[in-house]
Amino acid sequence: MELEPLYKIKVNCAYCENEFSTSRVRPSLKRAFRTDTDFCGYYREENPDYYVVRICPSCGFASTENSNDRLTDRQRKEFEHNIGNRLVKRDYGGQRSWENALETYKLALLCAQTIGEKERIIASLLHHIAWLYRYREDHEQEQRFLKHALNSYIKVYENEGAGDNDARLMYLIGELNRRTGANNEAVKWFSRVINDKKIMDAAMIRACREQWALLREEMLSKGEELTEEVKG
Repeated sequence: MELEPLYKIKVNCAYCENEFSTSRVRPSLKRAFRTDTDFCGYYREENPDYYVVRICPSCGFASTENSNDRLTDRQRKEFEHNIGNRLVKRDYGGQRSWENALETYKLALLCAQTIGEKERIIASLLHHIAWLYRYREDHEQEQRFLKHALNSYIKVYENEGAGDNDARLMYLIGELNRRTGANNEAVKWFSRVINDKKIMDAAMIRACREQWALLREEMLSKGEELTEEVKG
């Protein structure tokens, strides 16, 4: 018998503390048949990215598994005052369409920005929204959200400094610059990863070399000037 692609998990709401059910895609079905250079995945069955956001049907608070488990008093007041009182409650616990997924991400983004969530989470939500528009080939909205995500990732880099995921973050900043047409900025970020001897992430160094080579070719074919070369 074939397993259903979705299964339910129980989650406690960080705002009202009620327990609710939300759906996830089975780990065995999470393999993408294609992945873009900024990690956007394409799936034959249910898209796991549609189920990242968890929305409490009792109060409407939206979060992800990387969000804080509990809200501070200040965050509670911010949510209640700015969102909670005006929210139409809906249950997103079952199967989600593209439209449902977009609604959940936009609500999660609104909640995250309202309560002052970590910038890394805000950046990821913005990036996921750009992917959703990419699935629909809505180039204008995809570009809009890629630019927002890029600004947010730069804030993460500036505020959090060096960390274990630094190479991946720097690569993403380079790649989103490339995707939004800021080619010379993209070159700078790819070069940083390639030329920094402290970075040991071989996969990200290789990815930066590949994207830098692709960009160099594109720029030379258009007669654009390169501002920075890669050493080594």
